[in-house]
Amino acid sequence: MIRSFLFFIGALLITTGCSKKIIAPTTANSTTVDEAKQVTVVRYLTGDGADVSRTATAGLLLMGGSTDVDAAIQWFLQSGGGGDVVVIRSSGADGYNTYMYNMVPVNSVETLIIDSREKAGLASVATTIRNAEALFIAGGDQWNYVNYWKDTPVEDAINYLLNTKKVPVGGTSAGMAILSGTYFSAQNGSVTSTQALSDPYNRYMTLGNADFVAAPFMQNTITDTHYSQRDRQGRHITFLARMMKDWSLTNVRGIGADEQTAVCVDGAGMAKVYGTNDAYFLQNSGTGPETCVAKKNLTWNRNGQAVQAYKVRGSATGNGSINLSTWSGFSGGTAYYYYVNNGTLMQQ
Repeated sequence: MIRSFLFFIGALLITTGCSKKIIAPTTANSTTVDEAKQVTVVRYLTGDGADVSRTATAGLLLMGGSTDVDAAIQWFLQSGGGGDVVVIRSSGADGYNTYMYNMVPVNSVETLIIDSREKAGLASVATTIRNAEALFIAGGDQWNYVNYWKDTPVEDAINYLLNTKKVPVGGTSAGMAILSGTYFSAQNGSVTSTQALSDPYNRYMTLGNADFVAAPFMQNTITDTHYSQRDRQGRHITFLARMMKDWSLTNVRGIGADEQTAVCVDGAGMAKVYGTNDAYFLQNSGTGPETCVAKKNLTWNRNGQAVQAYKVRGSATGNGSINLSTWSGFSGGTAYYYYVNNGTLMQQ
């Protein structure tokens, strides 16, 4: 969730380029100014401003929104090895700084407000992200993230952390939405399940594929958040149908997370579910949809077994076990099928 915008500014710090200053473990508001472009980036730093190098462990944190899952955030921070945590967002303030800093011993938590392509293009911003031992993408509007960060040094820095430095990267709500290989961009706004099922190509169904964040184990996979609370199963199934139709993918997968629920994936691809609600793991069971065209109801029946689903209830210690490297070895949950008849989502 986007935590409270109320914050305490312990000191005002002005920096130029990527230079920093050590401060006490309170939150300080600062700006980075690019002298040539006159672009200002707002930063909030809690802890030690000196960069450190700590041993981190690769992982993904996929959180469904609303109240944050403390146990999952703790797992994420511990995976960072006590180093520097960076939070990126395009709106809001320092709501995660004190929360994360006080949860697990870390060197620092720094939030960057990256709300334009100009800011996403600054070398100082990319350097801060690349120096992180853990990166968290806050909630917000995922179109802003796509619009501001795609094809910029910020995108490169995120992918560097995921695939080269191999440190934990996580996100909640919109932050989770962009961590899959295929993503719903929300360029024209959100879309409901009813809208998606009745017209898979309506103007709100804006998808991107394999051209933004390249997280391990997330190829040919699309995430969705606020899942059962906002009745998003139908649109998620439609996303999968579009993936097969538009990009000729033979195997498509989906991960959905309820509010107050998180999927934590370790470096080997093993996933567990934390929190109080459910996470959903979807994959097509073979052939794609019978009817997936503009201005017509989606039909994806395949003898009532179009999409295999596996639902896992979260817990404080992590429930279930799913091998996302092979999409096999499902345990600790419930298996069933989704299918769609003439625009109506069914389950068995």
